[in-house]
Amino acid sequence: MSALSLCVHGHFYQPPRENPFSGTIPAEPGATPFGNFNEKIHDECYKPNVDLGNFQLMSFNLGPTLARWIQKRFPSTHAQIVNSDHYHQHTFGQGNGMAQAYNHTILPLAAHRDKVTQIAWGITDFHHRFGHHPQGMWLPEMAVDMDTLEVMYDQGLRYTILTPEQVRLPDGGAVPRSSQLYYVQLSNGHRFTLFLRDQRLSNRLAFDPEMTQNATRFAQWCRETVAADAGLFLIATDGETFGHHQPLRQFFLQAFLRSEAAKVGFEVTTPAKYMGAHPATQRVLLNENTAWSCAHGVDRWQSGCTCTSGDTRWKPRLRAAFDRLAGSVDALYQSACAGWIGDPWALRDAYINVILGRTGGIELLEQFSSSPIDHHTAASLLHLLEAERYCQAMYTSCGWFFDDLKRIEARNNIAYAAMAVRQVELATAVDATAGINLAGAFRDDLAAAKSGVTAETGREIYDAILAGR
Repeated sequence: MSALSLCVHGHFYQPPRENPFSGTIPAEPGATPFGNFNEKIHDECYKPNVDLGNFQLMSFNLGPTLARWIQKRFPSTHAQIVNSDHYHQHTFGQGNGMAQAYNHTILPLAAHRDKVTQIAWGITDFHHRFGHHPQGMWLPEMAVDMDTLEVMYDQGLRYTILTPEQVRLPDGGAVPRSSQLYYVQLSNGHRFTLFLRDQRLSNRLAFDPEMTQNATRFAQWCRETVAADAGLFLIATDGETFGHHQPLRQFFLQAFLRSEAAKVGFEVTTPAKYMGAHPATQRVLLNENTAWSCAHGVDRWQSGCTCTSGDTRWKPRLRAAFDRLAGSVDALYQSACAGWIGDPWALRDAYINVILGRTGGIELLEQFSSSPIDHHTAASLLHLLEAERYCQAMYTSCGWFFDDLKRIEARNNIAYAAMAVRQVELATAVDATAGINLAGAFRDDLAAAKSGVTAETGREIYDAILAGR
């Protein structure tokens, strides 16, 4: 067994493209000859990597909303991805799949109980697909704070992947190029393991297409670059790099992991497998509220920053509108649970089982209710749980990632919010005043968010969505 190890991790994820009202993806002309980009990326990346057996060779996470679409549209691809993790479970006693926070939410910007829900939903979705509890979880955009790690540990997770810039040594110094595992010490005294992405190897693979034309040359360059005879070197990048961002690179990945890396002295491994034999011994401190795709902490998804061009003043205004809506929905939901549900937030965490079709709504309410619930109350609670579901979805990070409010990602987040408002109106059908006021206040808040490209406001986008435009 080689003392020098290498892992390639692929973060497989796409922004949800389905129209929240219809559940279907609208035609996307830019994806021609395919109907939409999900289908295009499946043909260029997901299917060929499955067919070549690459998911068996690498570490990966599959975003839950993307996994749901793949399972429905291309069940054979989904099944083969799941089987790749099963192969690792059977062969090495550890899977090679990682979970992901469910809605790709920027967790440091989320309320504590929303972090709990996002992590719980991601774990349950993973267990539903892969048949076992995950050991690790991919954090959306690698955005992290200590509260997130505490919640992850409390729910049975033991590791995640970050970049060296997101941590520091206890004396305040920078972490040197990583060839070992690190840990942060949690408030309960337990340790949470961090795998640190090798920035030089990862960025060269992701952003230098010439370097990945030849797997033999890349393997040799990696070996010369690490200048070490032991330790783990982790390449982490978007999984779509292999065939979509870089055409035909699925063949590069297969050759690199199946033969070329070993020829220069690397043992190809996965995080869970490596961690079992090499526990973390070096403590680091977390640089909180950082991410891998924003040099300004998490400003890209909050106040706006120079990571995106143009007028980004719409970003904090959209988030403020969502925060106020979520607060109102939470208050209505908590009030409706009073006298029936002892722990409303534990019920919300368990609602993922209804979303996944593992149980019925009434059955779930019966598990959490302190007394039999009448039909009217049960119907109202289920509508409010759906409102909570859409409030979670409206924080999908992609809505703030790009430069304009009018893009499909931000528009879909507004549509999720509209769905939440509609579910509140259905829940309060006997007295619709709460729903009407909720919608009115939300529209007023959205008016402050304006596209820097088209000058269209969030309120105009919201009204167009409701009008079916």
